[in-house]
Order: sequence, then C-alpha cells, then structure tokens
Amino acid sequence: MCEQYAKAAISRRGLFGGGLAVALTATAAGSRAFAQTDETPPATPDLALQRLIDGNARYVANTAINTDHSASRSARSLGQQPFAAVVACSDSRVVPELIFDQGPGDLFVVRVAGNFINEDGLASLEYSAAILGIKTIVVLGHTSCGAVGATITSIQDNILPPGHLPSLVDAIRPAVYDVMHGKPSDLLAAATAQNAKLNAEKAAAAGPILSEFHASGKIKSAAAVYDIATGKVEFLTLA
Repeated sequence: MCEQYAKAAISRRGLFGGGLAVALTATAAGSRAFAQTDETPPATPDLALQRLIDGNARYVANTAINTDHSASRSARSLGQQPFAAVVACSDSRVVPELIFDQGPGDLFVVRVAGNFINEDGLASLEYSAAILGIKTIVVLGHTSCGAVGATITSIQDNILPPGHLPSLVDAIRPAVYDVMHGKPSDLLAAATAQNAKLNAEKAAAAGPILSEFHASGKIKSAAAVYDIATGKVEFLTLA
C-alpha cells in the first residue's frame, strides 16, 4: 500500500515543473481579488514592497482605502493572486491586512507565535512563491512580543516553559543570544528585531526553491517590526 501511495504522490518535478504553469493559469483565471482599488499586481519585488510601505502609511494616517471586505467576493471564490507573503506573529493585535491596508486576496499570511519560519512555514512560503507568484516575503516582528519575552525569561532563569512552549523558545533563542552580549538598553526590542532579521535571511537562503527565486531577482525578503502603539512598520533589512 505504501508503495502504491508513493507512486501516486505528486513529485517535486510535477508540482514545480510542468504543473506550475497549469497552477498559475488556474490561479490567474480567477482574476484579481481587488478591494477598493484597481491596482494591478506589482510586477517587481521593489514595487511590491513599496505597495506595503504605502499601505502602512495610510493605516498610520487613518486613511485606509480597503474597508469594504465584501468587494469582489465572488471573484475571490475563483482564485487568488497575492503579491506578498507575510510571516507574522499569532498575536491578536497583529493583523497584516489592516497594518498594510490591503484587501482579502492581497497577502499570503503565515502565522506562528514569535514569527519564525519552521518547516511548515517554509513549505507554505515555497507554495506562495512557486504557485501563487508572490513578489516579496516580509518577516514581521512587533513590539511587546510575548513569545520573544518568554524566550528571554527562559534564558535568564534557565528554566524551560511547560508543554510544547520549549519549541518556540528554541526557535527564538538564537536571536536573543545574538544581541545579549551587546547588553542593549531594551533587550526585548533588540531581540525582536534580530529575530525578524534572522528569519528573513532564512527565507532568502532556503533552497532549492526560495534561494533560486531570490538569486534570480523574482523575490526579495525583508525584515520589519510593527509598533503596536503607533501602527508604523519599520523595515530593517532587505535580502
């Protein structure tokens, strides 16, 4: 039975080779999931990043244009064509579509407490790049991050939290260690920024799919931190 299943399974070549064109055609056939604008999908990574920057500026100024989320609902049922992927924290105060003033269908969001990239998240990002055609990946940290704070506490107290929480601590620990030796005045802020940077670098270097897309200029990855109090997103690095 296992052998029969293996033969029936989709191969990497089938999914990302000949099957890619079919998948992209099917996705595009659903048309663009427009919100209140008639913007076409950004053609380059730089344009995609600028669209996010402009959207965040509108959010900060309280002049959002994507407010009617029922718009183009029927078109969205036919397919999707997001232009950016956002690796965000599961924190309930962090809502990428609102933060960047984008409508449903514009962003492919991968969420986990601490906004780090694990194997499942990496597979999701590969899908968003190879199948959906996103142009940029943004790893979005945020102020007052509980996951980063818990990691700092775990390291300082030399005690692991209960349950499955140690897996979060292990994933975020490298960022904390990177900045601790510098004794920053705000360890939480420094570790939050470094965590976003390390995971943006991970996205850019992950082979074979994402690394190839970055090398060819089809995608760029960026690290950023969202300030919950002001609404502003600060972009830190670009890969």
